[in-house]
Amino acid sequence: MRLSNLADYAVVLMSAAARQCGSVPIHAGMLAEQTGIPGPTAQKLVSQLARAGLLVASRGSGGGVRLARPAAAINVAEIIEAVEGPIALTSCVAEGRHDCSLEGSCKVQPHWGVVNGAVRGALAEISLATLSVAPAKAGAAVNTAQPLPTTAPAFAGATS
Repeated sequence: MRLSNLADYAVVLMSAAARQCGSVPIHAGMLAEQTGIPGPTAQKLVSQLARAGLLVASRGSGGGVRLARPAAAINVAEIIEAVEGPIALTSCVAEGRHDCSLEGSCKVQPHWGVVNGAVRGALAEISLATLSVAPAKAGAAVNTAQPLPTTAPAFAGATS
């Protein structure tokens, strides 16, 4: 499973907006510059994210966009769904879809709803606030109080 470029860009754009204090409006052009997302694409995403209620847009001098809610109250699933629609790994679970050649005989189709729910649930557990902070540097969690062993441990029953 792979996200579309637009969904990926939407997460990147929202993360950049979250780093801007959240309450100060920022222009889509500035978000495009900060993220490397092409300007027209950033503007399209800002419109979609505003329609979905994730961004609030204001016009005029001092206008721009800001997060509609605190970053901790926005999750990755919401951002992806704002761009791609409901999270579904297969099309056979969508209402009104009847384009599968296995329809009627597929024993797995009734279970895809559970799978889709699990994927959406996992994405919903990741807040925009989490994505907006720099990750810990590699090795930062290493406990330096205890020296690392310099020899291989002896195994029970091994003879030297």
